[in-house]
Amino acid sequence: MGLLDSILGAAGGGGGAAGALGELLGAQEGGLGGLIGAFEKSGLGGVAASWVGKGENLPISAEQIETVLSSGMIADFAAKLGVDPKQAAGTLAQILPQVIDQLTPDGHAQGGALGGGLGGLGGLGDLLGKLRG
Repeated sequence: MGLLDSILGAAGGGGGAAGALGELLGAQEGGLGGLIGAFEKSGLGGVAASWVGKGENLPISAEQIETVLSSGMIADFAAKLGVDPKQAAGTLAQILPQVIDQLTPDGHAQGGALGGGLGGLGGLGDLLGKLRG
């Protein structure tokens, strides 16, 4: 079972992996706007905007994730999952576009769930379970 399957499987069961993802996203100052701002500062604003807007989600690489998120954030996420930070960055590159897309239908945060930050996401496990499909 790969790391993505582990995260999504644990998320469906309310496991700690979904919590780790929620904490990682919630650690970004300024909530969703802060996260998008971090992508913009790294020259990847168009990529992140594609996840929020309607239409196709542009892909992102693990290396690009590492330029946007601090190494400490990725290391903390990896430690909570018991994996290597490189592997964690690769998984984030796979799931972050889908998570942001699902949380921003019609280009807006779903039901205000992102409020002041992403850390309080209710139903993140359900969302990740749906992405597993």
